Amino acid sequence: MPLYECVLIARNDATQQQVDALADQITQGMEAQGGAVKKREYWGLRNLAYRIKKNRKGHYMLLGLDAPPAAVTEMERLLRLNEDVLRFLTIRVPAIEEGPSAILARRGDDRERGFRGPKPAGRFDSGRRRYDDREEFRARSDRDEEFQPVESQGEE
Repeated sequence: MPLYECVLIARNDATQQQVDALADQITQGMEAQGGAVKKREYWGLRNLAYRIKKNRKGHYMLLGLDAPPAAVTEMERLLRLNEDVLRFLTIRVPAIEEGPSAILARRGDDRERGFRGPKPAGRFDSGRRRYDDREEFRARSDRDEEFQPVESQGEE
């Protein structure tokens, strides 16, 4: 059977339990038609890139499906009828990846980063620069220190 990945976005008014119930409903429909849900990930409540049906946030869910094409078209029909689903996208993939998806893997990396080092100079400054920090002033001061005039010994 072909493999598919389906990402769906549910309204932010729905709870996580309602989104899980929707995924359970999809799983039951797949099993009834001879398919299976191999992977299921809840990505959480995330900001949308633009407003969809007056919503700025949505619950994201990833499903990895091993199902015949007829079962996938039936699932898409049910998702279109569901009022809680804002958008969905189903694509055919050569293999369903084991382990966490890129979204969940990146979320784990962000938490482990910690201290990133000092801020780069210039871009995020307040706009006021000290003159001694600029490169040309440092070069002038270094040059002036090298060529200090020698005090003349008073010849009398």
